[in-house]
Amino acid sequence: MDHFMKNGQFPSWHGTTIIGIKKDGKVVVAGDGQVSLGQTVIKGTARKVRRLSPGGFDVVAGFAGSTADAFTLLERLEAKLEATPGQLPRAAVELAKDWRTDKYLQKLEAMLIVSDGSHLMVITGAGDVLEPEHDVAAIGSGGNYALAAARGMMESDKDAESIARDAMAIAADICVYTNGKLTVEEISP
Repeated sequence: MDHFMKNGQFPSWHGTTIIGIKKDGKVVVAGDGQVSLGQTVIKGTARKVRRLSPGGFDVVAGFAGSTADAFTLLERLEAKLEATPGQLPRAAVELAKDWRTDKYLQKLEAMLIVSDGSHLMVITGAGDVLEPEHDVAAIGSGGNYALAAARGMMESDKDAESIARDAMAIAADICVYTNGKLTVEEISP
């Protein structure tokens, strides 16, 4: 295990690209499957996009960052959704407030893209709940590449899933912490 250590610290976990596309009444959230530790690919088939169904209300969530931290945030989001059924924006704001003010949650290193089919949002540990201007959101190490590629395709005849898949393929070609093994979830209002 010492070969992974540098200055007594583990190298940071890198990687992932998550993209959310809202087009023609549908939202698609896609994420790659690569998990890297330093310069080593630990796993290529991780599932970083998940469907949550608290109280029968469907939400799709994708995460970038520490897996344990992301799962903690997803559990908190589910609890917020159970307390405010059908109100994703309110649940997202409540999660962001807790994340920003709770001493334990403040240490969590992850970001989320969430959608209920009507809303597409990015939630961060800085207390942000952001709805993208151009109906495209992307996070993670390859997020900027996927975002630029998807924005360039939004005016095309492609549907949300095709745009997400094509943008992720471009990100995977550029970002060494992103692969082409995708998990794709679609949700409608």
